[in-house]
Amino acid sequence: MKPTVYVIGGPTASGKSKLAVELAKKINGEIISADSMQIYKDMNIGTAKITNQEMQGIKHYLIDFISPEQRYSVSSFKKDAEDAIEKILSNGKTPIIVGGTGLYIDSLIYGIEFQDEKIDTKYREKLNKIAEIEGLEKLYKKAQKIDPEAMAKISANDRKRIIRVLEIYHKTGKTKTEQEKESRKNEVKYNYKVFAITIPREKLYERINKRVDQMLEQGLIEEVEKILEKYSYFPTAMQGLGYKEVIEYLENKITKEEMIEKIKKETRHYAKRQITWFKKNKETIWLDGEKTTEENVYLMTI
Repeated sequence: MKPTVYVIGGPTASGKSKLAVELAKKINGEIISADSMQIYKDMNIGTAKITNQEMQGIKHYLIDFISPEQRYSVSSFKKDAEDAIEKILSNGKTPIIVGGTGLYIDSLIYGIEFQDEKIDTKYREKLNKIAEIEGLEKLYKKAQKIDPEAMAKISANDRKRIIRVLEIYHKTGKTKTEQEKESRKNEVKYNYKVFAITIPREKLYERINKRVDQMLEQGLIEEVEKILEKYSYFPTAMQGLGYKEVIEYLENKITKEEMIEKIKKETRHYAKRQITWFKKNKETIWLDGEKTTEENVYLMTI
């Protein structure tokens, strides 16, 4: 019989971390983060990283352990997460995966083996230059022709994922979709119980707007300034929501008001993409984010 692993997904600001902690207290669990930005050290405010106080003594894995100067891939996450799952199980506890990075979660629940190819930096630079000079739309259309199935799930504004689709094809001659279908033939090691939180759109957007205001009050701009002073190279870290907009403001490309509105707008768009992503997972059991945490924990454990 396969060991059970709980999964909590859903959009940003939906209350995933709080629910995971309460579930862990109920089922003697430990938590593995599936958030592609909370992995980075020194990036705390802009990633809404859970604090020691909020953890309430529950052990968390894969948070705050990678330098912003390092690259971290989906395949690295899958290996690290499965190592953490085994460690938690060996300690007689129940693993709980929590986060909003859909690709990270899919790599586990579907057993997808992503190829960790060496990045062709010259090709990536070429694509980024095309996006800057000729527009991202050109790359988006090119990627649609190569892999329409993958691109159906990717926003026309998501430069990182558009470029990734093109890189995979350039490097391997196979589409991202072909690679995923081939790797999904692998047997999944665990019995994943997949949940996601849903909240009415207007209320979610209210929470997002409020969270952005709180981040700025807590010192998001100062956090970015310190990171820029401390590190010299950011392969992916500074592409994170909130960080890239603050950098635009610090470089005098936009006003403070424009920066705030841009962070809120981009975060709302991101939340919308997250909801779409988790809806395509047929195994997902949806939880009402307007119910109390206790009610949702009960529903997850009956």
